[in-house]
This record gives sequence, structure tokens and C-alpha cells, in this order.
Amino acid sequence: MSDSDGKNSRRPAQKKSNRQRKPNARRAARTLALQVLYETDQTDHDLSEVLDRSIETESPSDETVAYLRVLIDGIHRHKIAIDREIELAAPAFPIGQLSPVDRNALRIAIFELRYTTDVPMKVAINEAVELAKRFGGDSSGRFVNGVLGTVVDRLPESNA
Repeated sequence: MSDSDGKNSRRPAQKKSNRQRKPNARRAARTLALQVLYETDQTDHDLSEVLDRSIETESPSDETVAYLRVLIDGIHRHKIAIDREIELAAPAFPIGQLSPVDRNALRIAIFELRYTTDVPMKVAINEAVELAKRFGGDSSGRFVNGVLGTVVDRLPESNA
């Protein structure tokens, strides 16, 4: 394109970065964790075998694998306390009757809220809601958000 006096009127092209944006390793770990927890929740498959197979099949980054292992190990270690937290926050919904996606999205978020110190509360909640919306039913996002709101209200001041 040129303007009336013959000069090029286009802006110079912006230099593109060669650096590709890598996917968020923790988001990828949460997604894989949900899938691993879902499978072990619905079958009699061994947790460590499902985890190893998922890592082999998906080939995530080392950072994703490291956080995936933190999530799976922590949720497994604290599952009784995490499930009790869900039952207290949603007494009308017995843990066994929750959809597996909702139940495991809640487990991931509650683990991060209760047992980690480097995940901001809003991030833990938003990530769980997004997992529920992506993999769950029509009302999963709202349900997970509501339960986590109750959980956060029950957190000690130092965690909230």
C-alpha cells in the first residue's frame, strides 16, 4: 500500500519472538492429575502404574512431571482428610455420589489450599473450576466453585 505521495504507509512489521510460549507446567500437571485420579477412582488400577503410564504416554515436561508427582503423592497421602473437608463443605452431597470429575477437581484444589504454600488461593480455586468446566457436566464449575468457597471460609487465617 502506498499513500498519495508514493511513500509506503504500512507500519514496519513487528519483530516476532523466536521463543514459543510453553504451556503452564502446573496447569498441565493438574490436568494429568485429574485424569490419573479419575481412572484410579473408577477402576481397580494401581495408582503408581496409572501415573507411570500417563507420564510415558503424554511425555510432559520435567517440571510438569515433578508437580504431577507432588499432587498425586500429596492427595494420596491426605485423601481421608481431603474427603472429610469435601463432606463438611458439601454435606448434602456424599463423596461417593459426586461425579468423579467434581470429586477429583476438589481434591486437587483442597490439597493445594491446605497442604502447599506456593499456590495462591485464587489460583487453586480458578484452576479447579476450569478443570470442572472442561471435563465435567454443565453445572460442575459452579458446584466446585461453591464447595471451594466454603472450604476457604473454613481455612485458618494464615492459609486464606
